[in-house]
Amino acid sequence: MEKKDVVIVDNITKDYGLGRGNFNISFNIKDGEAVGIVGENGAGKTTLMRQFMGFIKPNSGKITIYGLDAYKDAAEVKNYVGYVPGEINYPDVKSGIIFLNSYAKMCGVTDFTYADSLIKRLQLDIRAYPKRMSKGMKQKTAIVTALMKKPPLVLLDEPTTGLDPLMRDELLNIILEEKQKGTTIFMSSNSIEELEKVCDKVILISNGKILDVAELDVIRNIDFRDYKIEFNKKEEYLKFIEGRKDIIRLQDIYNQATVRVKKEDITELLQTLTNYDLRFISQLKYDLAKYFDERRKGGN
Repeated sequence: MEKKDVVIVDNITKDYGLGRGNFNISFNIKDGEAVGIVGENGAGKTTLMRQFMGFIKPNSGKITIYGLDAYKDAAEVKNYVGYVPGEINYPDVKSGIIFLNSYAKMCGVTDFTYADSLIKRLQLDIRAYPKRMSKGMKQKTAIVTALMKKPPLVLLDEPTTGLDPLMRDELLNIILEEKQKGTTIFMSSNSIEELEKVCDKVILISNGKILDVAELDVIRNIDFRDYKIEFNKKEEYLKFIEGRKDIIRLQDIYNQATVRVKKEDITELLQTLTNYDLRFISQLKYDLAKYFDERRKGGN
């Protein structure tokens, strides 16, 4: 049975002028799906996150979350959402413990088992004064705050900012675990690699407009392979490339040819290459970054 759409972004526009904002954005997020959005700084990712939270009124269009209008019903929508903002500011309280306890009381959280496990995994010192926490510690506190009430929808605005590589990996593991539990996730990042690890689909945005949407299952199960081949002799290189229609790149100076071969034709390619004097042959990784790069260039 196909999962239902729990988030519907319908032709949303917020125009700040001078080309800033977002323009005619539309996409849906299904129950339990992890969707990422990537783009340059100023592309419109944070504006969209804030529209989800009802902080910004759109000029036109509508975001519906669990059947509620994200702007008009913002207070009710927040009951379903855990949110890690891009810019974090905490109230003037003496410690992270006091802040987390106050937030838990406000949200009706009485079981701290999950929060405690997140605090331990993220190596968060909750005794610290929140306003003087480092960027990374503030980020960790926000993550615990967003997840401790176990919301069905989690919004993460560049959640790995300020985290060291080990903590970044740990957070991505936590996000994957949330996904496995059935949590719906919408996450922005400047890192395509992070989104590729945790998401089902990724939206590419630039200058406030969607350029492309990639389905990760399609990319992971792509029906071709790319091989870079370098020949020891110029004449053999020229002989190999003559008349071939599967070449995607040539580097004459190195006697190198890169070919894109259907899976069913790989054996034939390798058999053909046994007749040549090769310096090397290597399979090239095809990933989300490669996919977006080719789409931008109008490639295959």
